[in-house]
Amino acid sequence: MAQKATVVTRENIKMREKTLTMETLNPQVKAVEYAVRGPIVLKAGEIERGLQQGQKHPFTEVIKANIGDAHAMGQKPITFLRQVVALCSFPELLESPSFPEDAKVRAGRILQGCGGQSLGSYSASQGVDCIRRDIAAYIKQRDKGVPADWDNVYLTTGASDGIVSILKMLVSGQGLSRCGVMIPIPQYPLYSAAIAEMDAVQINYYLDEDHCWALDINELHRAYLAAKEHCHPRVICIINPGNPTGQVQSKKCIEEVLHFAFEENLFVMADEVYQDNVYSTDCQFHSFKKVLYEMGPEYFNTVELASFHSTSKGYSGECGFRGGYMEVLNLDPEVKAQLVKLLSVRLCPPVSGQAAMDVIVNPPLPHEPSYPQFHEEKSTILGALAEKARMTEHILNAVPGIKCNPVQGAMYAFPSIFIPPRAVEEAKALGMPPDMLYCLRLLEDTGICIVPGSGFGQREGTHHFRMTILPSMEKLKVLLEKLRDFHIKFLKKYSSLEELER
Repeated sequence: MAQKATVVTRENIKMREKTLTMETLNPQVKAVEYAVRGPIVLKAGEIERGLQQGQKHPFTEVIKANIGDAHAMGQKPITFLRQVVALCSFPELLESPSFPEDAKVRAGRILQGCGGQSLGSYSASQGVDCIRRDIAAYIKQRDKGVPADWDNVYLTTGASDGIVSILKMLVSGQGLSRCGVMIPIPQYPLYSAAIAEMDAVQINYYLDEDHCWALDINELHRAYLAAKEHCHPRVICIINPGNPTGQVQSKKCIEEVLHFAFEENLFVMADEVYQDNVYSTDCQFHSFKKVLYEMGPEYFNTVELASFHSTSKGYSGECGFRGGYMEVLNLDPEVKAQLVKLLSVRLCPPVSGQAAMDVIVNPPLPHEPSYPQFHEEKSTILGALAEKARMTEHILNAVPGIKCNPVQGAMYAFPSIFIPPRAVEEAKALGMPPDMLYCLRLLEDTGICIVPGSGFGQREGTHHFRMTILPSMEKLKVLLEKLRDFHIKFLKKYSSLEELER
């Protein structure tokens, strides 16, 4: 006789509890914050979707000036770079007369270095050998003959991957011996996020806003000595040219940092992804490696230095390829083997990104057919960025209650803004930093998406925002004019202009 089916109801089933909850989540993950894609950006995405669905706002588009994503802002790709990557991706095009010979030669050489002559194969964990050799040759040329060993070069998934890998190697210890990481304030939030995730100790050293965000050696000593009371400072990070601050450090400043690191036995991490983005005629990019070499063998052969570069910035703006490299000097040989082991866990960086990186370090030469177009595209992009840097500084400094240092390099302005006490109180009541309230109101009123300075760190009692200078000249001008009008309206709402002038 057939059994009756048992009716299963919700009441007689014990609901399975979730294994992963906010209570069981790794606390280091909860501690991670990344303002560049934080709450303001999420809100901007909501508004953008609403606009597409016909919702009414006081504007017709969201202008995203929150992130250094050049192509998303309308910048055109460098033709030669895309040609080489296209040839690598689809080698049948090597027979096409539409592609120049110098692009074909580079693509053929890269493919020869790939397993099965295919971009789809894994590379060695450190990267494709011929690309590492090209990077070493580029570094030697950039640094006017300073030796570069390709065995010290590692391809990475963007510069961020290299930065995180080096920090993983450095972070150890408990209690007073816990690794301390010195970072500039303001900083790029990758650093604070990685430090939080690894449960290391963040050591803030403040850049000098009154002197164009210069790095003050006395401030380094202050931060170091204060941190020694509760951790073991082991590494110092420098971003040059600066993000979010846009300053270009002088050679003298770099010498002082390297001497400080030498004396205090610190590992140096030099984030140099904006090395091609220098706009001020009074400034010049100096690599930490070159300065270290010029300080003599005592420094050059002993100070541990990791330098980082990327396809994402400069004039190429190829963020999506996730190409990058690091050069690591003076590692203990056994530690070097451990680094290779750590990198091997993620197999290899994207090989298409490695190919893109190769073009950046091995561009067309003056005698090659692609040079005129390449030179024109590169010059146009960097020239436009320099013009936009000057325009941004000029317009922002004409607004009451905004002060913007010269944008000497990189891709951002980081102006200080006056926020009236009434607005500060309102933000406090809403449980958010005052500059977060400012950026939220700006987004809701104008559609402009920028990042509050509190997401990068700033001195107590000061307020800032970071905006990119990447939109087209026309769109950037509109953005700055809208921002000016909003700021004056914001001041009128929460105080009077007379109060500001007092």
